[in-house]
Amino acid sequence: MFDNLSYKLDKAFQNLKGQGSITEINVASTVKEIRRALVDADVNYKVAKEVTDKIKTEALGRDVLTTVSPGQLLIKITSDELTELMGGTKVDMNLKGDPAIVLISGLQGSGKTTFSGKLASYLKRQGKQVLLTACDIYRPAAINQLQVLGEQIGVPVYAEENNKNAVEIANNAIKFAKSNGKSIVIVDTAGRLAIDEEMMNEITALKKALKPAETLFVVDSMTGQDAVNTAKTFNERLDYDGVVLTKLDGDTRGGAALSVRTVVEKPIKFISTGEKMEAIDVFHPERMAQRILGMGDVVSLVERAQQSFDEDEAKRISKKIRKNQFDFEDFLSQLEQIKKMGNIKDLIGMIPGMGKALKGIDIDDDSFKPIEAIILSMTKEERGNPDLINGTRRKRIAEGSGTSIQQVNNLMKQFNDMRKLMKTMNKMGGGKKGLANLNMFK
Repeated sequence: MFDNLSYKLDKAFQNLKGQGSITEINVASTVKEIRRALVDADVNYKVAKEVTDKIKTEALGRDVLTTVSPGQLLIKITSDELTELMGGTKVDMNLKGDPAIVLISGLQGSGKTTFSGKLASYLKRQGKQVLLTACDIYRPAAINQLQVLGEQIGVPVYAEENNKNAVEIANNAIKFAKSNGKSIVIVDTAGRLAIDEEMMNEITALKKALKPAETLFVVDSMTGQDAVNTAKTFNERLDYDGVVLTKLDGDTRGGAALSVRTVVEKPIKFISTGEKMEAIDVFHPERMAQRILGMGDVVSLVERAQQSFDEDEAKRISKKIRKNQFDFEDFLSQLEQIKKMGNIKDLIGMIPGMGKALKGIDIDDDSFKPIEAIILSMTKEERGNPDLINGTRRKRIAEGSGTSIQQVNNLMKQFNDMRKLMKTMNKMGGGKKGLANLNMFK
């Protein structure tokens, strides 16, 4: 996410490396590079200029403390200005109503239907009773796609395949929601390949009839400045409540997303990466600014983990670790839960400093497949008792999984090293006591 922009901004800050003070000359040079990096990432030029002018003014008005380098100060100022550019603080959804209606709008191909499923899954995890409604009456596969997603996440979908009146379908869905105890109705609407009058009239009529608590505009962040222009045109007709940025796992022109808040004057409420239903995050301007500057986003990583990991399963695993009984069945279970958290490279990029380290490295979501294949090629007895796996068994496992003996050996070594660490922690008392004892060796 924003890899190229992060890399170019990091290079820009190198201009101040080793500088003892902030001067008009070195700040001007750095700010020029920051502006170039933003424009190259497809940030609106006017927006990029306004931001960098503010950064320059703020930097020249600051005294550098002896404990802070000029580079560190400028990174902090840039972080603050990017945060303000993207809205300053997060803006929550309005879910008032009985039921609360959330209207989803956007162009065809922007990811509306997938986002509708993700939003339903997100709200369900919060204990909400959600109903998805299929109001895309033009795209043949739209209803089926929403039904598949609904089944996947365990959320019912209201659809009328032979009805071509979107307003009527939506009103019937609301009646259904009321009689079936659903507190939130998410309405997925039709998109077009371009903005046209018929499309705008239909979505406007839906909003007028439904009076939704929340109207969200879904935009493909990879369409560059077109994303900003489309968002502006839609807002002029629809006056929506917030923006959703999808496909942020790409990087080519994603910087345009930074311009949306300023140009449209509507908050970004959610971001979405990849196809997995768990890959949705509430938009926090400060956290995004930190990620762009390579500072990571540990808070979002922890929140994603809390959403994905099963509490009962975590307790079971913890108990087995304390008894030194952690096996490959448990390891496989943990892999499955990690995969639910979303795009692997995106997750690793949330760790401070890792975004820069991963520059140019492609981490596929299929990276775990060889590991899974090796574990699944073991017998149930072997998975439950890894100490049984000798040379002969390793050869059979490699052949069965389509991997090499070396890959099997590497996995066995990593697994055994992990078990030794767990055993050491256990002997030290585990938890806070164990961590305290480990600190003795630092």
